[in-house]
Amino acid sequence: MIFHCKQKDQTLTVKDFYSMSLSVILLLIAGLVLLVLGAELLVRGASTIASILGIPSLLVGLTIVAYGTSSPEMSVSIQSAFAGQADIALGNVVGSNIFNVLIILGISALIAPLMVANQLIRLDVPIMIGVSVLTLMFGSDGTISRVDGTILFIGAIVYTLFLIYEAKKQKNDESNEDESGSKIENTPKNWIINIGLIIVGLVLLVQGSNWLVESSISIARAIGVSELVIGLTIVAAGTSLPELASSVVATIKGERDIAVGNVIGSNIFNILAVLGLSSAVSPAGINVSTAALNFDIPVMIAVAISCFPIFYTGKSIDRWEGILFLAYYFAYATYLILDSSKHSQLPMFNLVMIGFVIPITIITLIVTTVRSYQTKRKRLNS
Repeated sequence: MIFHCKQKDQTLTVKDFYSMSLSVILLLIAGLVLLVLGAELLVRGASTIASILGIPSLLVGLTIVAYGTSSPEMSVSIQSAFAGQADIALGNVVGSNIFNVLIILGISALIAPLMVANQLIRLDVPIMIGVSVLTLMFGSDGTISRVDGTILFIGAIVYTLFLIYEAKKQKNDESNEDESGSKIENTPKNWIINIGLIIVGLVLLVQGSNWLVESSISIARAIGVSELVIGLTIVAAGTSLPELASSVVATIKGERDIAVGNVIGSNIFNILAVLGLSSAVSPAGINVSTAALNFDIPVMIAVAISCFPIFYTGKSIDRWEGILFLAYYFAYATYLILDSSKHSQLPMFNLVMIGFVIPITIITLIVTTVRSYQTKRKRLNS
């Protein structure tokens, strides 16, 4: 048996493939260890700094944690843009945003129902939806140009400045306590320790995700998977592992605002900063394939829109909604695999999803949203 590698135009023997697989497994294990350790350090340092400053942990999740855990996406997309691999650069951002909502929020909600802050419903989720639609508009001519990228990146700066303003406005002077209930002193020593935890955590997260992405891409290319599918799945999932690790650890530690804010903040940052900067520095911008325009970007928009009714109902993400998110990511990944391999079952899969699963989901979300709205009105009137 042999494996044809489309990217390097070489043939791998079975012996070579299994030899590579052993090193890949070791790399995966090492990457996972770094991810878990890095996430623990990052969440601990970020939540402690939030307590010292007296600012909501949600804003820490939307900024420090979100931007930090999105650094792998930034690195991969910029490198891919310079290397002329536009499908990986774009697929990384689009796939990461889909993965962040469906997998990360799904798994986190299974661990414990997630409470959703008013700011997310009122401001950040609408912004995420808006920039997702803007991606489709900019790419509708087949290219996200350098001008488009510059506009997106300016948007990232404006959004960050607004979050800093919100943090100052919401800052309070209440006594700051750590998880054990003991007061945290605002001393240089505490600042140095916790900033150090954040930096070390980020370094471990980035290195761990790099090892996972490298090993995954090696296997995918060896068996001939297309660059767009690699970008949408393996690279997207790999570069999103810091967000996954951080959100899961934050959920377990009870920092659920950080868990949700990390995902929403990362998605906004991915489009405005990662895609924006990648397009701005690329000599010819980033080309947008027909497949991405017709399917993947619309899926990203649909996933962003789905957050609004789910977040609005009860201002929480319940376990059954987490299961719904996970099921839809499984369906999305299944479609990509069937489409990439031109499988004979693809038409039947599309028929079931379009004719049955998606309509039922939409109806369910509409009904639960309307009921939640009616319940809130009754409480206000009573």
